Amino acid sequence: MTLSPCSSASRVDAVALSLADAATQALIDEARLSPKPGLVDARGSGAHQDLTLALMERSALSLHDTFYALAIAGWQRPADGALRQEVGRIGREGERRMMAATGGVNTHRGAIWALGLLVTALAMREGRADARQTCLRAAQLAQLADPASPKSFSNGLRASRRYRVPGAREEAQQGFPHVMRLALPQLWRSRAAGADEQAARLDALMAIMTSLSDTCVLSRGGWPALQAMRQGAQAVLCAGGYQRPEGRVQLARLEQRLLACNASPGGAADLLAAALLLDRAAGR
Repeated sequence: MTLSPCSSASRVDAVALSLADAATQALIDEARLSPKPGLVDARGSGAHQDLTLALMERSALSLHDTFYALAIAGWQRPADGALRQEVGRIGREGERRMMAATGGVNTHRGAIWALGLLVTALAMREGRADARQTCLRAAQLAQLADPASPKSFSNGLRASRRYRVPGAREEAQQGFPHVMRLALPQLWRSRAAGADEQAARLDALMAIMTSLSDTCVLSRGGWPALQAMRQGAQAVLCAGGYQRPEGRVQLARLEQRLLACNASPGGAADLLAAALLLDRAAGR
């Protein structure tokens, strides 16, 4: 059966709304997840002085229209320079809306990049939810140049260059390896082992933290903080994850070490939100 123009437009709108809902909810789910070491969660502000859970939730909600616009822009489109420039323009407008909603506090700049690319990549194939293919399409977009990109350096990019480690840009250009190889497999493995959803998501966060060169951590605490993050996260998983009593003890120790360094793994949190988006899109 051939769809009429009206029914076709209705389907595009419905899928775009669904993708925007999923991305927004992924950000809210990440923010509310507790206890996250050094990060804002339901208990408090972690290592931050200017962030609260209410602010994070308000920021996430302010991005719903941005994700919707990205889904519309990406609908059945190829990964080419024109789409890349449109994604950049929509993302920058979304960042302005976010900053207006938060009173100038950077809450989700990295998440706009990561989840924005993934929403666009999902829309390129009408919302179909193969995680690997979605990440590959997002990588194709991320590898393209956007001449209108800001020339000033973010804190994350400064840390990436200072310490000569990959940052958010490279993570996307490589197809989100910390999502595909670590976060999603750990999330699904923990669920299969009987962990509840809170524990499974915390385990997925730990899996990212065992390997990521988190530029948020490097910016605030340097190499010692990054080493503490990686080693502490590995200790949580080696103890059986958050579902196990010893895993909870290890996570509390990790939090103490990160707070002592004034470090917050914001890059890992963005990638957890990306994993939750792909997990939701896959209907798990």
